[in-house]
Amino acid sequence: MENTTIYEGTAPPAQGNLVTSWTVHGWALAMTVIAELIGPINVPLGSTKVTLLPLVWGMLLGIFAGIIATRLPQGLGVRRAEQQKASAIIQVAVLIFVADLALLVGAALPKLIQSGWALVFQELGHFLGTIIIALPLALLLGIKREAVGATYSVGREPNLAIIGEKYGMSSPEGRGVLAEYVTGTVVGAVFISVLASLIASTGLFNPLALAMGAGVGSGSMMAAATGGIVAQSPAGMAHDIAAFAAASNLITTTVGTYFTLFISLPLANFIYRTLEPMIGRKAVGQPDARLSVHDAKEIAIGWGTMVGLLAIVAFIALVAGNWITYKTAPQAALLGTVIIVAVAAIGATMARFLPVKIPAVFWATLIGMALTAPYWPGAHAITLLTGKMHFLALATVVLTYAGMSLAKDIKLFKALGWRIVLVSLVANAGTFIFASLIAEVTLPK
Repeated sequence: MENTTIYEGTAPPAQGNLVTSWTVHGWALAMTVIAELIGPINVPLGSTKVTLLPLVWGMLLGIFAGIIATRLPQGLGVRRAEQQKASAIIQVAVLIFVADLALLVGAALPKLIQSGWALVFQELGHFLGTIIIALPLALLLGIKREAVGATYSVGREPNLAIIGEKYGMSSPEGRGVLAEYVTGTVVGAVFISVLASLIASTGLFNPLALAMGAGVGSGSMMAAATGGIVAQSPAGMAHDIAAFAAASNLITTTVGTYFTLFISLPLANFIYRTLEPMIGRKAVGQPDARLSVHDAKEIAIGWGTMVGLLAIVAFIALVAGNWITYKTAPQAALLGTVIIVAVAAIGATMARFLPVKIPAVFWATLIGMALTAPYWPGAHAITLLTGKMHFLALATVVLTYAGMSLAKDIKLFKALGWRIVLVSLVANAGTFIFASLIAEVTLPK
């Protein structure tokens, strides 16, 4: 879902001006407003419940907008070109969301330090949780080498690159990681939101342990899982939950590529060689060998375009979720939102101009943490200002753009087959559950 990069040249390639793509932004605004008006809905499940937040409705409405596009007059619907633009906008939307969370992380640094080794050790669950349950399940279902690609990670862009370089994307392993990528892209955020809400509602876990489990390495999935946890937790914990999730996601993102390459992938191969002779079945349910990722080439975004998109995403969050759901008038949250946009823009600028190639989200996180860390006099004032923009209001905007970008992938998702889709969802569940379990055990009592 997050398949774009901030452009490092002087101008982006010709693709239409993303800032003035008013069809995309208009639909994003409309769908976000509708999602926030629907609001959270509690679905009882026996003795527990699942809370479906506006971010879930935003994503589903975004997908709906793409599906009905061909029935609308030209220029009014979210057609293929607009869906591609929405895909390009997601990275910028995620960047401002991460910047907002980083400002919460700084204020929560003392609590993060008090968590001791829990924040470090739970990362093992993120990197190994995908394998522990999903790989044996894949073998029991008759999936062969595709199982390695589908279960060694959550299958985001760096994981596609690792498999592509080592095995080739036309290999069984390549088809497996592609299945995980597409499954996570199309239904991953909704699935993880429902799962996180369901587990949080049981009361078996400390919400902060679940928050650490939410940092799976995908901005949109982290946003969805965090929202589900917040919905089932005491209101006063919302900012701490977001801070712990953001800190965990930063660790997963920064060290994840190396861990999956040198530990997770070799471990998946070892477990496959060990278990396949014992529980493997005749090969069934493999992904279609002709499948490929749509629009795999990254869309570059110029610096000026990026700043414009940051402003648009912030505006939608201001006038939609932050006003409708969290009852904060746009003018009251305006200055804090400008600070959040500035943090995101500076992070992107550093990623563009500094000689070390480090993602913008990393720099934005460091800047946000530094501004609100309780070790200098201005931190409290910045925390108060930026706290007026609720992070879940931004999350709904992120997921709405994500939904609009996904309609083009529905046919590909249908072609994967239920077995590989089930395995991919179990892999996503495994990374969340096992990280949460480790965090629960290692959190100071």
